[in-house]
Amino acid sequence: MSPEDFAGEPVEVWPENWPTFSLFCDLQTQWRVGAGGPVGLDYNTLFHKMDRMQLGPDEYDHLESDIRTMEHEALAVMAEAD
Repeated sequence: MSPEDFAGEPVEVWPENWPTFSLFCDLQTQWRVGAGGPVGLDYNTLFHKMDRMQLGPDEYDHLESDIRTMEHEALAVMAEAD
């Protein structure tokens, strides 16, 4: 594959966002799906993965919040595609 095989411009992930981006990518197959399509991530899997990351309480809360933001935006994009 080459860059031409992908639509749109490449997006740079800032270093401070890399842990969230990486975790979100790890969860790419963990969407809960209802009759109308995706409804959200499987939080059992999210919390299991986060527990294994040995985060402090503030880091844990911050990462969870960031994932919720990405989930919200991903759901909005997926809804537009329909």
